[in-house]
Amino acid sequence: MGAAVLRLFHRTDPAVTFYNQGVPKSKDLEAKLATIEKQIGVFQRISRLMVRELSLADTLQSIVNLVSQFTECDSTLLYLIDSDELVLCASSNPNASQIGRVRLKLEEGLTGWVARERKMLAITAEAYKDPRFRKFSDLQEDNCESFLSVPVIARNRVIGVINVHHRSPHRHTGAEMELMTTVGEQVGCLLVLARMASSTIEEANHVELVMAHGHIARKGEE
Repeated sequence: MGAAVLRLFHRTDPAVTFYNQGVPKSKDLEAKLATIEKQIGVFQRISRLMVRELSLADTLQSIVNLVSQFTECDSTLLYLIDSDELVLCASSNPNASQIGRVRLKLEEGLTGWVARERKMLAITAEAYKDPRFRKFSDLQEDNCESFLSVPVIARNRVIGVINVHHRSPHRHTGAEMELMTTVGEQVGCLLVLARMASSTIEEANHVELVMAHGHIARKGEE
C-alpha cells in the first residue's frame, strides 16, 4: 500500500515534477555563473596589468598565459603587425629564439586572413585542412586541430592577432569567443598606452583634452 501511494505521489505531485525539472536548470545556471566569474577575473587582471609598471613583453606574456588558463588550450600566440608581416611577440609556450623572429605574411594563412578581414575565425577540427591554412614555421603550435583567432584592435585599426590552439578537436564556447574578442580590444588599448611617455600622462590636462576634442582622436587628429 505504501509503495503504491509513493508511486502515485511521484506521478501526480506537481512539486515533485517541478523539482526534478529544476535541478538540471539550476546546475546549468551555476555553470554559467562560474564561467562569467572567470571571465570577469581575466578582464580584471588584464586591467591591473595595464596600469602597473611592467615591461611590455612581460605584460603581453602574462596576458597570453591568462587566455590559455581560461580556454584550457595547448597554446596561445600573440602576433603584432610590422609593415606587411605579423611578428610573434608572445607565446604561452615561450621559446626565446622564436619571439620576434617568427614572421607571417599578411596575405597568407589563417592568421593573415583574420588580420585582413578584421573577423574572428573559429575552426573546431582539422584546421590544417582549411584552404587558407599555411604552415610557416617549425612552431609546434602550428600542428593544431582546433583554431580560434581574433584581431587586436587599437583605435579602430587592426594591429595584431591572438590565436588559441588545441591539439585535439574542440568546439569553442560563446564565453571563449567573447573573452577573446574583449582581450583583443584590451591589448589594443594597452599598446596605445605603451607608446605614450609616462611624463606625457603625468603632465596631461585631461579636462582640457576632453573639452578640446570631445571624442577620441583618430589618425591625423593627434
